[in-house]
Amino acid sequence: MSFFTFEGKNIYYEEFGSGKPLLFLHGNTASSKMYGEISKRYVPYFRVILIDFLGHGNSDRLSEFPADLWFFEAQQVIAFLRYKHYEKVNIIGSSGGALVALNVALEAPGLVEKVIADSFEGEKADRRFNDNLFSDREKAMNDEGARGFYAYMHGDDWEQIVVNDTSAVIRHGNEIVSFFHRPLCGLKAEILLTGSRKDSFMYSISDNYYEKVYGDMLEQIPNGRMYLFENGDHPAVITNSDSFYDLSMDFFS
Repeated sequence: MSFFTFEGKNIYYEEFGSGKPLLFLHGNTASSKMYGEISKRYVPYFRVILIDFLGHGNSDRLSEFPADLWFFEAQQVIAFLRYKHYEKVNIIGSSGGALVALNVALEAPGLVEKVIADSFEGEKADRRFNDNLFSDREKAMNDEGARGFYAYMHGDDWEQIVVNDTSAVIRHGNEIVSFFHRPLCGLKAEILLTGSRKDSFMYSISDNYYEKVYGDMLEQIPNGRMYLFENGDHPAVITNSDSFYDLSMDFFS
């Protein structure tokens, strides 16, 4: 197991293969284990990197997650890339990990070449999502399938991680709202926004969710485009793994 230190705490990471770095960033309540299968497909072509944000997976725990969670996690990624002396990396981030990936590209443009930001909320927190989050998470924590997922991602203390994440997301929506500290027009990296048209996570809020929020973002992003899969659910990177892999390899080439 490999670790690096950020603000006095240990962050877990794994690396496989050789070549240009390709970093996978996990979503909220998940860990790098979510990419356990699909990441293997990239190993012959890239130096694949998996990382667990603080408070998740094999990384040190936090008593509380900050409200500005995705910016905080981006600072961890930037510190890691500088620790490893990596530059011009490619990143795949899904759900909350997509917000982290875009924050990394905004805050440290010299470190990032291309980003696939998959299945995420948009530029700002959606009040409709936040209003339902607490009850949705309570249901999930009592669902056998969801409990098994959380335990696989984190271990026996998964419940506190879900509680910490839920609190942070709600506080962010109430206190901060914007996911980014810098305007999207400042992005230097090439950006691909992806999602599934049948994503129950987002389309329970409104029809054509990704078309709207991604379209608004792309009006600001200098070098960006979107691709929406006709099938699959949340996140697209997992539920459309074969098609996503083909799309990503074309994008990174």
